[in-house]
Amino acid sequence: MKQFFLRHWKLHGWLVGALAVVLFFHTAKYNRSLMNALAEHVTEPLKQTLGALCDAASFSVAEVLIIVAIQVGILYLCIMAVDLLRGENKKDILYRRLLGLVCTGVSIYAGFCILWGINYYIDGFQEKSGIYAKGVSVEQLTEVTEMFAQKANMYSTDVQRTEQGLFSVPRDDIYQAAPTIYDNIEKQYPFLEMKDHVPKRISFSKVMSATNFTGFFFPFTGEANLNDDCPTCLLPSTIAHEMAHQRSIASEQECNFIAVLVCETSGNAAYAYSGALFAYIHLSNALYRADREAWEEIRDSLNEEVQMDLAYNNAYWQQYEGKTAEFSKKTYDQFLKGYGEQSGIKSYGEVVDLLVGYYGRADNTGNL
Repeated sequence: MKQFFLRHWKLHGWLVGALAVVLFFHTAKYNRSLMNALAEHVTEPLKQTLGALCDAASFSVAEVLIIVAIQVGILYLCIMAVDLLRGENKKDILYRRLLGLVCTGVSIYAGFCILWGINYYIDGFQEKSGIYAKGVSVEQLTEVTEMFAQKANMYSTDVQRTEQGLFSVPRDDIYQAAPTIYDNIEKQYPFLEMKDHVPKRISFSKVMSATNFTGFFFPFTGEANLNDDCPTCLLPSTIAHEMAHQRSIASEQECNFIAVLVCETSGNAAYAYSGALFAYIHLSNALYRADREAWEEIRDSLNEEVQMDLAYNNAYWQQYEGKTAEFSKKTYDQFLKGYGEQSGIKSYGEVVDLLVGYYGRADNTGNL
């Protein structure tokens, strides 16, 4: 037995090292000061460096890595099957190959914990900004929902549209404007400052739509990756959301809130409209449950262009409703809960508390 383990000492050493990193993370993750220090001095600089390096590629390096990983995994299993058929010491071969898979999986998880998992246990946007989500009244919710309905109506006239009236700002223009959209909000919240790059489009965007994903941040490359197939009217706000994740903000509700602030202060008409529309969707969904009559009154106040964009967005996502989307939602829900977001995927809706808390104490322009 001793010789058996010594014969695979490299794999055993690899596994012990990877497990040690995972153990360290789960042991230390509730030490807020340590997590803050690691994020500020290690993981954030590393992710920003990776993002700068990957910016040299016009394609999503994250997507390529994922595809290559899947192909390598399939090839590895095929090689293992051939070795088992041809080899004499089948138990040894099976152990070595399976241990290699385990080591790889644990290493990827360990890297994910350090590069991204840490962010669930550091000071978030609320702690750094002093803006906190609090319970709101129906009256406050109604007021802010109406405010963003008016904003959406106002901004809707500033963007390019088709002859039928549908939002048609070129996707290229939206992507190219992204590196500057945080410039103004960074002056208000300096902790959000970082060097931005053009987000990456995902080639297999329809696959993302099938799983109900509009974008994702990939910590191993530092890239913000976007579903390039979904309706364009909400692409700007989605980009702003994923760029918030690049700033080590893990909370989905905080990233949604930041996206609205960024879009409104971006100085870009397409982003301003998308942010207002994005905020209205979340607020009106909450108001629908709280006061159906108030919801109907505000919905009817939307102009034709805004209603067309909302109808197009709803129709797009309805075609992807099914078991795949449901499985994806449940899986991601468990993932969020596993990292401390106890409300899981519902945390996307909690942005309402932040929006009402912030804009509810503002004047009609949204300024404090």
